[in-house]
Amino acid sequence: MKKLAIIGASYLQNPLILKAKEMGLETHVFAWGVGDVGEATADFFYPISIVEKEAICEKCKEIGIDGICSIASDLAMVTVNYVADKMGLSGNSISCTYKSTNKFAMRNALTEKNVPCPKYVLADDSVNVDELGLEYPIIVKPTDRSGSRAVTKLSSKSGIMAAIASARDVSFEKTAIIEEFVEGKEYSVECISYNGKHTLLAVTEKFTTGSPNFIETGHFEPAPVGAETYENIRKVIYNALDALEIENGASHSEILIREDGVIKIVEIGGRMGGDCIGSSLVHLTTGIDFVKAVIDVALGNEPDITPGSKHKAAGIKFVFGREDADYCQEICSKYQDLVIESSVEEITDRKVVDSSSRFGYFIVAGNDAKLVRDIVSR
Repeated sequence: MKKLAIIGASYLQNPLILKAKEMGLETHVFAWGVGDVGEATADFFYPISIVEKEAICEKCKEIGIDGICSIASDLAMVTVNYVADKMGLSGNSISCTYKSTNKFAMRNALTEKNVPCPKYVLADDSVNVDELGLEYPIIVKPTDRSGSRAVTKLSSKSGIMAAIASARDVSFEKTAIIEEFVEGKEYSVECISYNGKHTLLAVTEKFTTGSPNFIETGHFEPAPVGAETYENIRKVIYNALDALEIENGASHSEILIREDGVIKIVEIGGRMGGDCIGSSLVHLTTGIDFVKAVIDVALGNEPDITPGSKHKAAGIKFVFGREDADYCQEICSKYQDLVIESSVEEITDRKVVDSSSRFGYFIVAGNDAKLVRDIVSR
């Protein structure tokens, strides 16, 4: 029996654990022991923090793993690629890991290869906010976090130091990046790569709270874009993946498309998209088992991207408070045939400040694309 190491044990990783077991693999899961679902579903669980890459690597050598992977976590991919590199397993290079988890390094790599992205400035200790060389509005964000953490839009210099401080506070390296704000429609793009060959699986339409924090409220697939725009997205994304040296595994790219059709890369992660995009929506709308494809590549095999049965559309809607929870209950009652799953925790007075602090979600899928989109875009 082949052995697969999985980094992370939260509900985000559980589809990966279950799929690996379905494939007849022995699962070895690493995460800090806090009672997450993956601790129980794994064949073997090791209470080692996902950032302790050296300790995890030693244990993986002892186990004799055949592959290592994770989904929906930039932080986990640092350890995944470190272990893969040390053990000669399928993965991406250490250089790629840095470029795809650090937004400043990413911007540098994309700019060097003429891949379109917003103008940017590193907000380190030497930054002069009076001479940024950028026009307002701007976006301030941490260089190395995801999930809309500490992202702030500013229309003037007022509040810029507070925004930088907030971004630095949650940054692992205590650094922020300042970027020009690009007007446009937001989308994300899911790809699978194997030995440098990329395959675009899905383009997802994104809905957010808007300024100033841009927290995702929902997603819809397939995004309503024309054939020409779809091909332009493919070309830009493939060039970006090459620039970042992403050769193996999943990738999740976030883009903006301006009214004139110009595409700008917001950021790219060398991992599957979170928010159930990769683990649920892609499979529902394409029939391609994205999670299995990630495992295939981790084991050094060409991914199986044969389409199976699918829906014409699928989407996810997130719960931010009582009103959304009531809406979820209404949809689950009215459209029982469309609801794939729902998960809503007890609503409290907790303020939703990023993706991790939302109260839950529901997923719908069906053959009436307009209805599905209307439900999740509300």
